[in-house]
Amino acid sequence: MLIFSKSDRGLKRDENQDSFYTGFLSDNSAFAVVCDGMGGVGGGSVASSVAVEEIVKYINNSYSRKMNRNSVLSLMKNALISANMKVYEMSKETSELSGMGTTAVILIVRNSFALVCHVGDSRAYLINDKITQITRDHSVVQDLLENGKLTPDEAKAHPRKNVITRALGAEKEVVPDLTELPIEVGDTVLVCSDGLTNFVDEDDIANIFENNDISAVAGKLVDTANQNGGGDNITVVTVTL
Repeated sequence: MLIFSKSDRGLKRDENQDSFYTGFLSDNSAFAVVCDGMGGVGGGSVASSVAVEEIVKYINNSYSRKMNRNSVLSLMKNALISANMKVYEMSKETSELSGMGTTAVILIVRNSFALVCHVGDSRAYLINDKITQITRDHSVVQDLLENGKLTPDEAKAHPRKNVITRALGAEKEVVPDLTELPIEVGDTVLVCSDGLTNFVDEDDIANIFENNDISAVAGKLVDTANQNGGGDNITVVTVTL
């Protein structure tokens, strides 16, 4: 498996409040985490970095090659729940960090399956001969779309586009979503913060994958987001089977 990644502050933000991790588990399954922090000066970067650290520690300490897929998904869910409690408690203990939170996406690619656990509007996509969104945004705009109150074009420019309905640290309890799907040799899973998807549409993302070596894709995606305005932090991870 091949893993590539890049994270960038973008052109408009004073700091990069995204955090991420990539690596391999004890059985050489690919493992990636992307978190996009929010909340006050410095709070977002604290929330995202603490969440990534807690998720990585939790999974590395508990993962076993003997686990079946359901057990791995449960482990991923519990890792997000643990990270949620850590961020939530920190936000209550320190006034400067009050209200901080972070999105989170965990990806494990194991035995021709992609296992995904997420909270918020950072995304995972499957890239092969097409692009398919794996995750569902936990956002106000997504809810309006699904209720037929917005068209996709209206959603792109909606003033509440960045308002999310679930985040780590926002509440004492959180409900992550779990997804598993089979993948084939040559397929890539893209995990990214909304600094990519708000500035590069899906067709352009697919074209960048199609027209570049996989080793260059993460950098090309970040460059394109910046060329299109770079209004947010951008984090991209690609995992290719």
